[in-house]
Amino acid sequence: MSEEYNNGIIADTIENLWGQQQASLDLIAQTRQLMLDVVKYKDLRIRYLCALKEIKTKFDVLDAEMNARFQRNPINSISTRVKSTRSVSEKLERKGLAFTIENIETHINDMAGIRVICSYTDDIYHLADALIAQSDIRLHMIKDYIKDPKPNGYRSFHLIVSVPVFFSNHVYPTKTEVQIRTIAMDFWANLEHQL
Repeated sequence: MSEEYNNGIIADTIENLWGQQQASLDLIAQTRQLMLDVVKYKDLRIRYLCALKEIKTKFDVLDAEMNARFQRNPINSISTRVKSTRSVSEKLERKGLAFTIENIETHINDMAGIRVICSYTDDIYHLADALIAQSDIRLHMIKDYIKDPKPNGYRSFHLIVSVPVFFSNHVYPTKTEVQIRTIAMDFWANLEHQL
């Protein structure tokens, strides 16, 4: 075999090995980025859980205050939830958006949700006004489905608010959807959802 032929084989082998090494490095970089994205998403979910705790505490305090002042609790129950990853993914897909932290924070207002069930309609407006009046709450949107019910009969009072979540090294204003409704409205909403 000629020296030229051997040099060609060696060059091809080196080029092939270099390509494999570069592909491995690219795969390592992609894996590292994926791991960082998973950690960021987990941190984001924790932030939403903490925002729910903050807002739930605010409603607990308002309920206790009203009990002390008026000898009655306007809040019957409070429930919270953070949207599942699957639900987040489907919602972003419906909006034609990629699954990114930025898109979640910007385009999904109900990633964290809190539902407050009251006895009377007047309590809904009183609680909503008291929450909005707090200095650390930022109001983004109000949807009053009590005064303007949906065609299917759904009635509820919705707020999109931000609350600051304090971590050890940063403060994160975090959006949360607040739904306030009466026991009767909640019963109807659950029944309609099942139908």
